[in-house]
Amino acid sequence: MELKTLLLEIKEGIATITINRPKAMNAINDRVMEEVGYVFSEGMDLSQLKGIIITGAGEKAFIAGADITEFTALDVKGGYDKSAFGHKVFDRIENCPVPVIAAINGYSLGGGNELAMACHIRICSDNARFGQPEVNLGLIPGFGGTQRMVQYLGKGRAMELLLTGDMIDAVKALEYGLVTHVTSSEELMPVATKLISKIASKGPKAVAGIIKTVNAYFDNTTNGFVKEMNFFGEAMGGDESKEGVAAFLEKRKPEFRK
Repeated sequence: MELKTLLLEIKEGIATITINRPKAMNAINDRVMEEVGYVFSEGMDLSQLKGIIITGAGEKAFIAGADITEFTALDVKGGYDKSAFGHKVFDRIENCPVPVIAAINGYSLGGGNELAMACHIRICSDNARFGQPEVNLGLIPGFGGTQRMVQYLGKGRAMELLLTGDMIDAVKALEYGLVTHVTSSEELMPVATKLISKIASKGPKAVAGIIKTVNAYFDNTTNGFVKEMNFFGEAMGGDESKEGVAAFLEKRKPEFRK
């Protein structure tokens, strides 16, 4: 597959994947999701890699969410299929046998934050902002956000952020355990590379085993993921999401209760 929305660079065993849609604040559209899925299934020889870093192009955003313009034509089945494919791709990231670090610069919102949470480790610049604002569109997260946010933040904090759609800054993300390091923008990639290199000094089979067994702890959330896909599909076909998406595109406040 020709990569049109991603940049892939492999240097000294470290692959750097850059979401490259800076004019759209690196929003995830269908093509981005397809290319990410391809890179993690066929586009890299994982046996030759020490680790992978995922970041976003430009200074404003890691990934500022999903591309809302693609939502307008979706119905229940289309919403479910979109969610299911996103789960499939992000599961590949989560279960990748080599460590995957999200190097988060700027906004990490919606589907972008869900991608970050699928990575094994997250570090961010001090200008980073995190959130799941789907509720503002009459939707819920569709790529694992309702499940992974609870895993990282705990039920109470996750519930508040998911229900309000509020953002948190880098300091709060560190306090909550969503990220493990906060750096300057200039130091973000060097710190990510240093961390990958440190892990690469360990036994690769042990590293892969740790990833696999830590993920196994959360296998009991399978029903939660299925429920999320079903509800995302239902929400996509409902009046609230139609109003939320239309309001977003028309740059006005949505009227969910008339």
